[in-house]
Amino acid sequence: MISKNKNKLILSLIILLAIFSFAISIFSEETVTVDEQLEQLKNILDSSSAYSAFQTRMLLNTVKDLIEAGIVFKDTKKIIENSVEESFDAYSVKKVFDIILDTQQEGLPTEPLINKVNEGFAKNVNRTTIISVISTKAENLKKAAEILNEAQQEGLEINGGEEIVKILADSLENDVPQESLSWLIKTGTNEGRNIEEITEISEELSYLSLLATDSGLSTEEISLLFKKATEDSSNIEEICENIQNSLETKISTAKTDTGGTVRPSAASDSGTLPSSPIESPVEVGETPTQEAGEAPTETGSAPEPPTSSDGDVPPPPEN
Repeated sequence: MISKNKNKLILSLIILLAIFSFAISIFSEETVTVDEQLEQLKNILDSSSAYSAFQTRMLLNTVKDLIEAGIVFKDTKKIIENSVEESFDAYSVKKVFDIILDTQQEGLPTEPLINKVNEGFAKNVNRTTIISVISTKAENLKKAAEILNEAQQEGLEINGGEEIVKILADSLENDVPQESLSWLIKTGTNEGRNIEEITEISEELSYLSLLATDSGLSTEEISLLFKKATEDSSNIEEICENIQNSLETKISTAKTDTGGTVRPSAASDSGTLPSSPIESPVEVGETPTQEAGEAPTETGSAPEPPTSSDGDVPPPPEN
């Protein structure tokens, strides 16, 4: 009995110690002031010769705005560390922070932007591409929020708003028309579908849109295809099936017209970060261009007979 009580006491002390340690760590994080955080970042920036004193102050002022707006310190610190490591110039870093700050101040999720930035650093993507991608992502988040707000203004009660905004932004990134996503939210909510179901349907629409793009359809053609499908039915499953059937018909027609297979699109999506440059694909029926300095070669063609300067064919040799 004494042994049992002793074991219980030891277990209780271990639990109390763990709780106490956890509380201390939380308290320590919360007691770190903004000035102390900025000092940490200043030390990181000062470790590189790429930033002048003026540029360092500029970045620290922007970071201060980010932290005060609610951006997690570790996220800003990671971006600064990656920027120093990759020799990212100060004005490009500020542009990245400005986009994140604007998105945060509009009440939109910034996690997708931060993830894209870190993904770009991990893939050694150039600064122009990173800024372009997160700018597009930020715009898609705004459009997604508009879709959600429009549905809520019509009296629809939608749970998990931030998650739905992320889902819709991903679909917009994959060229799913905004009108189709607006229809999905309204119809799905009216049918009592949960976030998981709406996510699955949104991903299905994204897949179909990417398939349409890879099949050579323009943005306008994709938009019309989705619009017609939503007009022909009010059932979500039927609409997805109608889009797929229409797409298969378009692909089949394209194959018949060109006499070959439809080329896959090799263009980088506006929301993706390529890890290496993408070469331009050769269109069906095109002749590949030669590399500079290489002589073109021809195969299978017979040499043409020589012609005289006046254009007459020379007479055959006399026997």
